[in-house]
Amino acid sequence: MSYLVLARKFRPKTFGEMVGQGHVVQALENALTTQRLHHAYLFTGTRGVGKTTVSRILAKSLNCQGPDGQGGITATPCGVCQACQDIDSGRFVDYTELDAASNRGVDEVQSLLEQAVYKPVQGRFKVFMIDEVHMLTNTAFNAMLKTLEEPPEYLKFVLATTDPQKVPVTVLSRCLQFNLRPMAPETVLEHLTAVLQTEQVPAEPQALRLLARAARGSMRDALSLTDQAIAFGNGELVETGVRQMLGSVDRGHVFRLIEALAGGDGKTVVDTSEALRRDGMSAASTLEEMTAVLQAMAVLQAVPSRAESADAATDPDAADTARLASLMPADETQLLYSLCLHGRGELGLAPDEYAALTMVLLRLLAFKPSNAAASTASAEKKTLNDAGGAAPRAHVREAAPVTRPSTPDAAPIAAPSAPAVSQPPVQSAPAGQRLAVVDAPQRQPMPRPTAQDAPDAPAAQVVGVPIRVQPPPGQRDVPREEEQRSTYTPIPPSEEGDFWHATVMQLVAAESVAALARELALQSQLVARDTDQWMLRIERETLNQPASREKLTAALQGLGHNVKLVIEIGGVVDSPARRNKQAAEERQRVAEDAIRSDPEVQMLMRDFDARIVPGSLKPL
Repeated sequence: MSYLVLARKFRPKTFGEMVGQGHVVQALENALTTQRLHHAYLFTGTRGVGKTTVSRILAKSLNCQGPDGQGGITATPCGVCQACQDIDSGRFVDYTELDAASNRGVDEVQSLLEQAVYKPVQGRFKVFMIDEVHMLTNTAFNAMLKTLEEPPEYLKFVLATTDPQKVPVTVLSRCLQFNLRPMAPETVLEHLTAVLQTEQVPAEPQALRLLARAARGSMRDALSLTDQAIAFGNGELVETGVRQMLGSVDRGHVFRLIEALAGGDGKTVVDTSEALRRDGMSAASTLEEMTAVLQAMAVLQAVPSRAESADAATDPDAADTARLASLMPADETQLLYSLCLHGRGELGLAPDEYAALTMVLLRLLAFKPSNAAASTASAEKKTLNDAGGAAPRAHVREAAPVTRPSTPDAAPIAAPSAPAVSQPPVQSAPAGQRLAVVDAPQRQPMPRPTAQDAPDAPAAQVVGVPIRVQPPPGQRDVPREEEQRSTYTPIPPSEEGDFWHATVMQLVAAESVAALARELALQSQLVARDTDQWMLRIERETLNQPASREKLTAALQGLGHNVKLVIEIGGVVDSPARRNKQAAEERQRVAEDAIRSDPEVQMLMRDFDARIVPGSLKPL
């Protein structure tokens, strides 16, 4: 027996089986129960929301004969009588479906209307269903107007269209119009779960969420994508396989991008964009996922109480969304949302969509709101300079006048290949003018890299233009990777900071605080504490919510600290989050130094021009 696709196998047979269209089902059921039936119905809506399905159910309700053959008009067709079975199988003689997309002329419509003069052969009513009715020509519309206005009592018209604006108002005025709405992702997810349980197909909940979002309100699209995912996953649905099939971006990349934008970390933004390029992820999908996350962040910033009621079981991204909502100000969230929304239209205009994606993301760093903190702006500028590949500055000393070699065999000075920044044109120095030479001493064979290291090769600078000098013969330069250093200033040790960090880490380890209450504890600085009152300082007003304070106070009471919390807004220099960040960066630096000082790694870098892939070193 041939396989029947899910979209046809699970097509609703009764009004009770329809999902997501309760407003249409209720009106039709009440009309059938009271037998207040109109002669023409118009169903509108996007593809795959049930226009043809509701037409067939309506035809069965009008012609159902009941299991015993004595039934009448009903809102619950039996599905076992001859009329119901024939309509489901498409061979009921009194139910005619006309595809107006391929039969749009006046001749086809006149041929259909010629059958209206004959009474039903098998059923109680003749039902003419015209799909995509907006495709009919004006002459065809005019030909059916009179019959549509005053049809015989045994004839019912059902029209369906995805574009009701193209239907003449003379036709609209003769019909009862029902708008079938696109289905919410939650509705699609619930239906897919029930379908796969019936089919006994194992599926991960996150994989079904991806399919529900990709369907964009169409249940038929959702079932078709599910068929494709089952074939792709060899009988099961897993998140990684579905994500690969859809070409959608992992929310982890999106969270990393938003967190980097909130902290002004241009290097992470560029590196993540390049990672998406290497993995072949869709740039449009990245911006789409970002707009969804930013919209959820904006809701949490406007209504913080929603974070407390978020269910991690139904939304696994709720915790990350709440954390990001506390890191980024509300005005920056709105700005980034607008940039991502409009940036999707720019992808097709750029020669490279990933370059367009990077420009959209970096645009927020270039247009930070003017009320941003000065320290944050300084960190953003430093991070962007690091991401641009600018060479570190070297001390400049005055040197003797440079003389050009007189012999033709002398080695010329070589210009650097592919400079990271645009350079001014080289200018010749007047006679006798002293030139500036970069003080870059010769490197030892294998030095230990430090933050104060000079550039990889000796360099000279003539009239503001950096020149890379050829290394002496026999000396081979060992390539090194630029270390990413912390943009945070060292946190001075303090008794209050040590106590608050230990207390917050104890709360986090015990999972006594969550969501915004956890972020309030991590992002705050303990300024002063008395026996009955502690003062905390935070930078973001969005963290100062009554519900968060109450939850944090209750958690502290569980540790034996019966105190009242007082919150002030100001600059934070010592918080548990900053200490954790600094400790993580120190572990990263120690791990990188340990790898680079390993003799075998040094041998590979020296003899085989090996290089360490940036971001591949992770401390244990």
